[in-house]
Amino acid sequence: MTGLERGGRGVAGGGPLLLGVRHHGPGSARAVRAALDAARPRVVLIEGPPEADALIPLASEEDMRPPVALLAHAVDEPGRSAFWPFAEFSPEWVAIRWALQHEVPARFIDLPATHTLAWEKEEGDETGKGAGGGGEGDSAAAGAAGADAETATDAEPGGGAHTGAGAGAGPNARVDAAPDADADADADADADADAGADVEAGPQTSATAADGSPVAADVRIDPLAVLAEAAGYDDPERWWEDVVEHRGVGEGDAFAPFVVLEEAMGALREAYGSGGHDRDLVREAYMRLQVRAAQREFGDAVAVVCGAWHVPALRQRTAVAADRALVKGLPKVKADMTWVPWTYRRLSRFSGYGAGIDSPGWYGHLFAAPDRPVERWMTKVAGLFRDEDRIVSSAHVIEAVRLAETLAAMRGRPLPGLGETTDAVRAVMCEGSDVPLALVHDRLVVGDVLGEVPQAAPAVPLQRDLDRIQRRLRLKPEALERELELDLRKETDAERSRLLHRLRLLGVAWGEPAASRGSTGTFRETWRLRWEPELSVRVAEAGVWGTTVLAAATAKAEADAVSAQALADVTGLAERCLLAELPEALPVVMQVLADRAALDTDVGHLAQALPALVRSLRYGDVRGTDTGALAGVAAGLAERIFVGLPPACAALDADAAEEMRRHVDAVHGAVGLLGDVPAPDHRDLRGRWHSVLRVLSARDTVPGVVRGRAVRLLLDEGELGQDEAARVMGLVLSPGTPPGDAAAWIEGFVGGGSGGGMLLVHDERLLGLVDAWLTGVPAEAFTDVLPLLRRTFSAYEPGVRRTLGELVRRGPGERGSVSAAGTGIPGFAADLDAGRADAVLPVVRLLLGLDEPGGGPSGPSGGPGEVEKDVDNDLAGVAG
Repeated sequence: MTGLERGGRGVAGGGPLLLGVRHHGPGSARAVRAALDAARPRVVLIEGPPEADALIPLASEEDMRPPVALLAHAVDEPGRSAFWPFAEFSPEWVAIRWALQHEVPARFIDLPATHTLAWEKEEGDETGKGAGGGGEGDSAAAGAAGADAETATDAEPGGGAHTGAGAGAGPNARVDAAPDADADADADADADADAGADVEAGPQTSATAADGSPVAADVRIDPLAVLAEAAGYDDPERWWEDVVEHRGVGEGDAFAPFVVLEEAMGALREAYGSGGHDRDLVREAYMRLQVRAAQREFGDAVAVVCGAWHVPALRQRTAVAADRALVKGLPKVKADMTWVPWTYRRLSRFSGYGAGIDSPGWYGHLFAAPDRPVERWMTKVAGLFRDEDRIVSSAHVIEAVRLAETLAAMRGRPLPGLGETTDAVRAVMCEGSDVPLALVHDRLVVGDVLGEVPQAAPAVPLQRDLDRIQRRLRLKPEALERELELDLRKETDAERSRLLHRLRLLGVAWGEPAASRGSTGTFRETWRLRWEPELSVRVAEAGVWGTTVLAAATAKAEADAVSAQALADVTGLAERCLLAELPEALPVVMQVLADRAALDTDVGHLAQALPALVRSLRYGDVRGTDTGALAGVAAGLAERIFVGLPPACAALDADAAEEMRRHVDAVHGAVGLLGDVPAPDHRDLRGRWHSVLRVLSARDTVPGVVRGRAVRLLLDEGELGQDEAARVMGLVLSPGTPPGDAAAWIEGFVGGGSGGGMLLVHDERLLGLVDAWLTGVPAEAFTDVLPLLRRTFSAYEPGVRRTLGELVRRGPGERGSVSAAGTGIPGFAADLDAGRADAVLPVVRLLLGLDEPGGGPSGPSGGPGEVEKDVDNDLAGVAG
């Protein structure tokens, strides 16, 4: 006699054993395991896509470590995808593992992914037509909400699968027999708000509620909220923890929790119906057909693990013909399915691919530590704080446990929950601060666990090549964000850099470039790495370009070059090809670049394109890349800018003038990098650029902000003397110049973050000219020039602004006293003050460790020459 027969054939009557669960609920997971141990069914049916039946045996592999997810994607459109995430504490995962351990068949019985993905495509097409007032609510909005995407592990009511389109966040994968676009969009969007209810809930029915009042079809109920309110709770999560999660294991009848939950869901379905959401009806009809098929094969020794909301519908007796009619004629697409790693952080999200639970790390702890969970949790928290160099003792742990238990008793709870433990940690270990508590939430309550899948899992060829490269380069994907410092002079680091750049070109943003700390050399790179589950979709999408990372990146670069609209896009692509070392793609990109550059006559476009092209020339030094072809193109582009820039700067309004000033800065920096790069028929680019700047600085038709910037650049390059710069500024700031033009010139000369403030600090003649001009601006014109001046000086560092204020406050007599005393650099004394210099020598010796405590000379007894010798030896690493 089977356990099912001993238990009375099912939970609430005859037929299969229906185990209604809360997805990702550790209490439900433990109850499922106990029920299966007691019932010993001959087959286990699980809510999920039937195409994944062949992948179930992989769950027993040693290399399979949850959290993981089933990924389904359309073969012809990999970006259209769906995820079914599983955690270790998911009831469905427990059911799968139980079936494999007891050699019992396990099958998925939800609507096939081939219909789910096809339905999404049709709904997306209808949305694109803009029919009626918004259709499926705009696919982007519905997708961002991640609405209704429910799977065998999803927490949301009445859904199908976490799906993605394009960027990976498409509308949810529910199916409607007679879709009402507007109602679906609203219901889908509202589903996320109720995602905390892992017990599935259908939306409100368009018929009537229990009190006879009409219920809107686009309003969803949260079944946990309804049940919690009936029990006198204002927080559904607290109610669920008290009645399920804190229930002891192995106490009483193993089927009792499911009987009670089925009765509760039955009452809710009777009151609210199916919610007017026909997709639930289609899914439940398909599941009933699969249950009947299993009963014909195995009798009533069938166990079904599904969302509790569906249990009354599966228990309902319906005609086979009626169920078949509901699922007949559903659209189809060819779909592939595999296992992919998942993360706790993704489980914690209500939108996108998230499964909709707040605290996966806490749930995982409750599942793994059913005995003394509070004590074990506080020990984890203490260990985390100690790793972060915070002082936490055993007494803190003991006191925190006592406080959590006291809070639970005061609040009438059977055991401390997450709220009580959090309050106790804040009070005892964090001294009332939420700052360290945020670390606990991020590292423990949510967690950074990344699952693993075995190599035997199906994958596209590009994914397998990526896995091989990751293993060879010892670059393991991790859910926790980390920084990676690369030295491109080392072959392994250079290969890592090439891999990350190639993946970025393919749209697989595993790593993001970051500013290097402590070095500005081109041989160093810093990356921030973080693997997100949807990157598996990006890899599948990129598989259309090739079967290896190199081949796919090359094909993608060539296609992007041909389809690029702007010249700057092509030059940026050339730079990325050099970074990714794609020698086969570079000739195609360079040909497109030459063609676009020859046809483009807009100086602004040319100026935008030149910096990226010139930056690319540097990579030949470190990466060993031949950039000879780039030199000629860059030099030719620079000469075209030299010719076209002066006419392009004439008759510009304020906004266009500011944009042109930025172009001038960009070209100046590019020409400085280009330097004396050998290029046929292109000589002395710097000299020609200086001539262009002189032309710009002298033309009255050029806006003041551009003229001022040209003078400043010439001054910085040493092409214009201090006296000449002061003379030009004096002419510009003369009474004959309109105040607005003069203010624009000042903004160009000393504005922005180009060190203009320090120039005024150290050259008091220029500061005096600005001061004299400003005090002479007529009152009626002062209001007009004030915004320009405020924008100019507000960009300075606070210290620079303070110093300028002090100089202005002293007045012109005192300001000029220092610079007038000598013939040196304006603002500096003529000779070195030896006394002030010698005063710092003891501090320098102390900082460099030249004065050992208790021995060696103290003070400058050896003279400046000896100190300099010691310093040089120490810096060179030579023992003194």
